[in-house]
Amino acid sequence: MKKKITRILSILLPLTLGVFLIIYSYRQLTPEQLANLAVSFKNADYLYVYLGLFVGVTGFLARAYRWKYTLAHMGYTAPFPVKFGAVCITYLMNMTIPRSGEVSRALVLKRYAGVPFDKGLGTIISERVVDLFILLFCMGGTVLLQFNDLKEYLSTIPFQKLLVYGTVALLLFISSVIFYIYSKAEWLKKLKLKISGLVEGVLSVFKMPNKWPFLLLSVYIWFTYILVFYITIFCLPETSNLSFSAVATAFVVGSIAITFSNGGLGVFPVAVANIYAMYGISYTAGTAFGWIVWASQVTVIIFLGGLSFLILPLLYRKK
Repeated sequence: MKKKITRILSILLPLTLGVFLIIYSYRQLTPEQLANLAVSFKNADYLYVYLGLFVGVTGFLARAYRWKYTLAHMGYTAPFPVKFGAVCITYLMNMTIPRSGEVSRALVLKRYAGVPFDKGLGTIISERVVDLFILLFCMGGTVLLQFNDLKEYLSTIPFQKLLVYGTVALLLFISSVIFYIYSKAEWLKKLKLKISGLVEGVLSVFKMPNKWPFLLLSVYIWFTYILVFYITIFCLPETSNLSFSAVATAFVVGSIAITFSNGGLGVFPVAVANIYAMYGISYTAGTAFGWIVWASQVTVIIFLGGLSFLILPLLYRKK
Protein backbone atom coordinates (compact mmCIF):
# COMPACT_ATOMS: atom_id res chain seq x y z
CA MET A 1 0.00 0.00 0.00
CA LYS A 2 2.83 2.37 0.92
CA LYS A 3 4.63 1.65 -2.37
CA LYS A 4 1.41 2.26 -4.29
CA ILE A 5 0.88 5.64 -2.61
CA THR A 6 4.51 6.60 -3.27
CA ARG A 7 4.16 5.65 -6.93
CA ILE A 8 0.96 7.68 -7.28
CA LEU A 9 2.55 10.71 -5.61
CA SER A 10 5.62 10.44 -7.88
CA ILE A 11 3.27 10.91 -10.82
CA LEU A 12 0.79 13.42 -9.39
CA LEU A 13 3.17 15.86 -7.65
CA PRO A 14 5.28 16.79 -10.72
CA LEU A 15 2.12 16.86 -12.85
CA THR A 16 0.38 19.14 -10.33
CA LEU A 17 3.40 21.45 -10.31
CA GLY A 18 3.33 21.66 -14.10
CA VAL A 19 -0.41 22.42 -14.23
CA PHE A 20 -0.05 25.00 -11.45
CA LEU A 21 2.72 26.80 -13.32
CA ILE A 22 0.66 26.83 -16.52
CA ILE A 23 -2.29 28.43 -14.69
CA TYR A 24 -0.04 30.79 -12.74
CA SER A 25 1.89 32.01 -15.80
CA TYR A 26 -1.38 32.38 -17.73
CA ARG A 27 -2.86 34.61 -15.01
CA GLN A 28 0.27 36.79 -14.96
CA LEU A 29 -0.31 37.80 -18.59
CA THR A 30 -2.47 40.78 -19.46
CA PRO A 31 -5.18 40.47 -22.14
CA GLU A 32 -2.85 42.32 -24.53
CA GLN A 33 0.01 39.89 -23.81
CA LEU A 34 -2.31 36.91 -24.34
CA ALA A 35 -3.34 38.38 -27.69
CA ASN A 36 0.34 38.84 -28.62
CA LEU A 37 1.03 35.27 -27.54
CA ALA A 38 -1.68 33.98 -29.86
CA VAL A 39 -0.27 36.09 -32.71
CA SER A 40 3.22 34.64 -32.08
CA PHE A 41 1.89 31.09 -32.35
CA LYS A 42 -0.06 31.92 -35.50
CA ASN A 43 2.72 33.79 -37.33
CA ALA A 44 5.64 31.55 -36.35
CA ASP A 45 7.66 30.11 -39.24
CA TYR A 46 7.20 26.41 -38.54
CA LEU A 47 9.69 25.41 -41.22
CA TYR A 48 12.44 26.05 -38.65
CA VAL A 49 10.50 24.02 -36.08
CA TYR A 50 10.34 21.04 -38.46
CA LEU A 51 14.05 21.41 -39.26
CA GLY A 52 14.82 21.43 -35.53
CA LEU A 53 12.72 18.31 -35.05
CA PHE A 54 14.65 16.53 -37.82
CA VAL A 55 17.94 17.37 -36.06
CA GLY A 56 16.46 16.16 -32.78
CA VAL A 57 15.49 12.80 -34.28
CA THR A 58 19.08 12.31 -35.51
CA GLY A 59 20.04 12.65 -31.84
CA PHE A 60 17.62 9.81 -31.01
CA LEU A 61 19.23 7.69 -33.74
CA ALA A 62 22.72 8.50 -32.44
CA ARG A 63 21.69 7.52 -28.90
CA ALA A 64 20.39 4.16 -30.16
CA TYR A 65 23.53 3.55 -32.23
CA ARG A 66 25.83 4.55 -29.34
CA TRP A 67 24.26 1.86 -27.18
CA LYS A 68 25.88 -0.91 -29.24
CA TYR A 69 29.35 -0.10 -27.85
CA THR A 70 28.51 -0.71 -24.18
CA LEU A 71 26.45 -3.79 -25.06
CA ALA A 72 29.17 -5.25 -27.29
CA HIS A 73 31.77 -4.86 -24.55
CA MET A 74 29.59 -7.04 -22.33
CA GLY A 75 29.13 -9.64 -25.08
CA TYR A 76 25.58 -8.73 -26.14
CA THR A 77 24.04 -7.45 -29.34
CA ALA A 78 20.62 -6.07 -30.19
CA PRO A 79 18.93 -5.19 -33.50
CA PHE A 80 18.96 -1.47 -34.23
CA PRO A 81 15.11 -1.23 -34.38
CA VAL A 82 14.97 -2.64 -30.84
CA LYS A 83 17.50 -0.12 -29.56
CA PHE A 84 15.84 2.80 -31.32
CA GLY A 85 12.39 1.73 -30.15
CA ALA A 86 13.68 1.36 -26.59
CA VAL A 87 15.15 4.88 -26.70
CA CYS A 88 11.86 6.35 -27.96
CA ILE A 89 9.90 4.47 -25.28
CA THR A 90 12.32 5.85 -22.66
CA TYR A 91 11.44 9.44 -23.55
CA LEU A 92 7.73 8.63 -23.64
CA MET A 93 7.72 6.87 -20.26
CA ASN A 94 9.64 9.72 -18.64
CA MET A 95 6.76 11.99 -19.69
CA THR A 96 4.48 10.00 -17.37
CA ILE A 97 6.56 8.71 -14.46
CA PRO A 98 9.89 10.54 -13.95
CA ARG A 99 12.94 8.25 -14.42
CA SER A 100 10.74 5.27 -15.31
CA GLY A 101 12.06 5.41 -18.87
CA GLU A 102 15.43 3.87 -18.00
CA VAL A 103 13.74 0.83 -16.44
CA SER A 104 11.39 0.52 -19.42
CA ARG A 105 14.34 0.71 -21.80
CA ALA A 106 16.11 -2.15 -20.06
CA LEU A 107 12.90 -4.20 -20.07
CA VAL A 108 12.41 -3.66 -23.82
CA LEU A 109 16.00 -4.81 -24.41
CA LYS A 110 15.47 -7.90 -22.25
CA ARG A 111 12.24 -8.84 -23.99
CA TYR A 112 13.27 -8.34 -27.59
CA ALA A 113 17.05 -8.94 -27.48
CA GLY A 114 17.48 -11.28 -24.49
CA VAL A 115 19.91 -9.00 -22.62
CA PRO A 116 19.69 -9.55 -18.82
CA PHE A 117 17.84 -6.70 -17.13
CA ASP A 118 20.60 -5.78 -14.68
CA LYS A 119 23.27 -5.71 -17.40
CA GLY A 120 21.09 -3.64 -19.72
CA LEU A 121 20.19 -1.20 -16.95
CA GLY A 122 23.87 -0.91 -16.06
CA THR A 123 24.78 0.18 -19.60
CA ILE A 124 21.95 2.74 -19.50
CA ILE A 125 23.19 4.16 -16.21
CA SER A 126 26.72 4.38 -17.61
CA GLU A 127 25.33 6.44 -20.50
CA ARG A 128 23.52 8.68 -18.02
CA VAL A 129 26.75 9.21 -16.09
CA VAL A 130 28.47 10.40 -19.27
CA ASP A 131 25.45 12.57 -20.13
CA LEU A 132 25.56 14.10 -16.66
CA PHE A 133 29.23 15.05 -17.06
CA ILE A 134 28.47 16.67 -20.42
CA LEU A 135 25.56 18.61 -18.90
CA LEU A 136 27.76 19.77 -16.02
CA PHE A 137 30.38 20.86 -18.55
CA CYS A 138 27.73 22.83 -20.46
CA MET A 139 26.50 24.41 -17.21
CA GLY A 140 30.01 25.36 -16.10
CA GLY A 141 30.92 26.80 -19.50
CA THR A 142 27.68 28.77 -19.66
CA VAL A 143 28.14 30.27 -16.20
CA LEU A 144 31.73 31.29 -16.97
CA LEU A 145 30.95 32.81 -20.38
CA GLN A 146 27.69 34.47 -19.34
CA PHE A 147 28.51 35.33 -15.73
CA ASN A 148 27.75 39.04 -16.05
CA ASP A 149 24.34 38.35 -17.55
CA LEU A 150 23.56 35.58 -15.05
CA LYS A 151 24.85 37.41 -11.97
CA GLU A 152 21.44 38.78 -10.98
CA TYR A 153 19.72 35.49 -11.77
CA LEU A 154 22.22 33.48 -9.71
CA SER A 155 21.83 35.84 -6.73
CA THR A 156 18.29 34.49 -6.21
CA ILE A 157 19.56 30.96 -5.60
CA PRO A 158 19.69 30.10 -1.83
CA PHE A 159 23.24 28.71 -1.83
CA GLN A 160 23.42 28.50 2.00
CA LYS A 161 20.36 26.25 2.16
CA LEU A 162 21.69 24.16 -0.71
CA LEU A 163 24.97 23.74 1.18
CA VAL A 164 23.14 22.51 4.30
CA TYR A 165 21.00 20.08 2.27
CA GLY A 166 24.08 18.91 0.37
CA THR A 167 25.98 18.25 3.60
CA VAL A 168 23.10 16.23 5.07
CA ALA A 169 22.77 14.25 1.83
CA LEU A 170 26.52 13.54 1.80
CA LEU A 171 26.45 12.26 5.40
CA LEU A 172 23.50 10.00 4.61
CA PHE A 173 25.30 8.70 1.53
CA ILE A 174 28.47 7.92 3.49
CA SER A 175 26.42 6.15 6.18
CA SER A 176 24.65 4.07 3.53
CA VAL A 177 27.96 3.08 1.92
CA ILE A 178 29.42 2.00 5.27
CA PHE A 179 26.30 -0.04 6.04
CA TYR A 180 26.41 -1.60 2.56
CA ILE A 181 30.06 -2.63 2.93
CA TYR A 182 30.02 -4.04 6.46
CA SER A 183 26.48 -5.31 7.00
CA LYS A 184 25.99 -9.11 7.03
CA ALA A 185 22.20 -8.99 6.50
CA GLU A 186 20.91 -11.79 4.28
CA TRP A 187 18.74 -9.50 2.16
CA LEU A 188 21.75 -7.28 1.54
CA LYS A 189 23.80 -10.23 0.26
CA LYS A 190 21.09 -10.93 -2.34
CA LEU A 191 21.02 -7.25 -3.24
CA LYS A 192 24.79 -7.23 -3.75
CA LEU A 193 24.48 -10.07 -6.27
CA LYS A 194 21.97 -8.01 -8.26
CA ILE A 195 24.07 -4.87 -8.01
CA SER A 196 27.19 -6.67 -9.26
CA GLY A 197 25.61 -7.06 -12.70
CA LEU A 198 24.50 -3.44 -12.59
CA VAL A 199 28.00 -2.24 -11.73
CA GLU A 200 29.46 -4.30 -14.55
CA GLY A 201 27.20 -2.49 -16.98
CA VAL A 202 28.07 0.93 -15.55
CA LEU A 203 31.82 0.31 -15.75
CA SER A 204 31.58 -1.03 -19.29
CA VAL A 205 31.83 2.48 -20.74
CA PHE A 206 35.23 3.00 -19.09
CA LYS A 207 36.66 -0.40 -20.03
CA MET A 208 35.37 -0.89 -23.57
CA PRO A 209 37.82 -0.63 -26.50
CA ASN A 210 35.60 1.78 -28.50
CA LYS A 211 35.57 4.63 -26.02
CA TRP A 212 36.21 7.37 -28.58
CA PRO A 213 33.33 6.58 -30.95
CA PHE A 214 31.10 6.37 -27.88
CA LEU A 215 32.27 9.75 -26.56
CA LEU A 216 32.03 11.41 -29.99
CA LEU A 217 28.45 10.21 -30.35
CA SER A 218 27.73 11.48 -26.84
CA VAL A 219 28.99 14.94 -27.79
CA TYR A 220 26.94 14.84 -30.99
CA ILE A 221 23.78 13.93 -29.05
CA TRP A 222 24.15 16.97 -26.81
CA PHE A 223 25.10 19.14 -29.77
CA THR A 224 21.77 18.23 -31.39
CA TYR A 225 19.93 19.30 -28.23
CA ILE A 226 21.49 22.76 -28.37
CA LEU A 227 21.18 22.95 -32.16
CA VAL A 228 17.43 22.30 -31.92
CA PHE A 229 17.19 25.37 -29.67
CA TYR A 230 19.30 27.48 -31.99
CA ILE A 231 17.43 26.53 -35.18
CA THR A 232 14.05 27.14 -33.56
CA ILE A 233 14.85 30.75 -32.57
CA PHE A 234 14.41 31.71 -36.23
CA CYS A 235 10.72 30.75 -36.15
CA LEU A 236 9.93 34.01 -34.31
CA PRO A 237 11.14 37.49 -35.40
CA GLU A 238 11.64 38.52 -31.77
CA THR A 239 14.08 35.69 -31.01
CA SER A 240 15.83 35.42 -34.39
CA ASN A 241 18.67 37.79 -33.39
CA LEU A 242 19.63 35.98 -30.20
CA SER A 243 23.29 34.99 -29.88
CA PHE A 244 24.36 31.37 -29.60
CA SER A 245 25.53 32.00 -26.02
CA ALA A 246 22.05 33.24 -25.06
CA VAL A 247 20.51 30.15 -26.64
CA ALA A 248 22.99 27.91 -24.80
CA THR A 249 22.06 29.59 -21.50
CA ALA A 250 18.35 29.00 -22.11
CA PHE A 251 19.08 25.41 -23.08
CA VAL A 252 20.96 24.68 -19.84
CA VAL A 253 18.24 26.25 -17.67
CA GLY A 254 15.56 24.46 -19.69
CA SER A 255 17.37 21.12 -19.25
CA ILE A 256 17.30 21.61 -15.48
CA ALA A 257 13.66 22.76 -15.54
CA ILE A 258 12.60 19.51 -17.25
CA THR A 259 13.41 17.57 -14.07
CA PHE A 260 10.86 19.51 -11.97
CA SER A 261 7.71 18.19 -13.66
CA ASN A 262 6.61 15.55 -16.15
CA GLY A 263 8.80 16.32 -19.16
CA GLY A 264 9.02 19.97 -18.11
CA LEU A 265 5.25 20.57 -18.35
CA GLY A 266 4.62 24.21 -17.45
CA VAL A 267 8.12 24.67 -16.00
CA PHE A 268 10.10 24.63 -19.25
CA PRO A 269 8.38 27.57 -21.04
CA VAL A 270 8.47 29.73 -17.91
CA ALA A 271 12.17 29.05 -17.31
CA VAL A 272 13.10 29.78 -20.93
CA ALA A 273 11.00 32.98 -20.98
CA ASN A 274 12.73 34.27 -17.83
CA ILE A 275 16.18 33.62 -19.29
CA TYR A 276 15.35 35.30 -22.61
CA ALA A 277 13.96 38.29 -20.71
CA MET A 278 17.53 38.95 -19.51
CA TYR A 279 18.54 39.33 -23.16
CA GLY A 280 15.83 41.87 -23.99
CA ILE A 281 13.21 39.44 -25.34
CA SER A 282 9.65 40.18 -24.23
CA TYR A 283 8.14 37.70 -21.81
CA THR A 284 5.38 36.99 -24.32
CA ALA A 285 7.80 36.08 -27.12
CA GLY A 286 9.96 34.03 -24.73
CA THR A 287 6.92 32.13 -23.51
CA ALA A 288 5.78 31.47 -27.08
CA PHE A 289 9.23 30.17 -27.98
CA GLY A 290 9.32 27.91 -24.91
CA TRP A 291 5.92 26.42 -25.70
CA ILE A 292 6.79 25.89 -29.38
CA VAL A 293 10.01 24.03 -28.52
CA TRP A 294 8.38 22.01 -25.75
CA ALA A 295 5.20 21.10 -27.64
CA SER A 296 7.04 20.12 -30.83
CA GLN A 297 9.45 17.85 -28.95
CA VAL A 298 6.66 16.25 -26.94
CA THR A 299 4.67 15.60 -30.12
CA VAL A 300 7.61 13.75 -31.68
CA ILE A 301 8.21 11.77 -28.47
CA ILE A 302 4.57 10.70 -28.24
CA PHE A 303 4.51 9.73 -31.93
CA LEU A 304 7.79 7.77 -31.95
CA GLY A 305 7.26 6.23 -28.51
CA GLY A 306 3.71 5.14 -29.31
CA LEU A 307 4.82 3.79 -32.69
CA SER A 308 7.58 1.80 -31.00
CA PHE A 309 5.08 0.24 -28.59
CA LEU A 310 2.99 -0.87 -31.57
CA ILE A 311 5.68 -1.95 -34.05
CA LEU A 312 8.17 -3.85 -31.85
CA PRO A 313 5.68 -6.65 -30.98
CA LEU A 314 4.88 -6.98 -34.70
CA LEU A 315 8.54 -7.12 -35.78
CA TYR A 316 9.51 -9.60 -33.09
CA ARG A 317 6.40 -11.75 -32.59
CA LYS A 318 8.39 -14.73 -31.32
CA LYS A 319 9.56 -12.62 -28.40
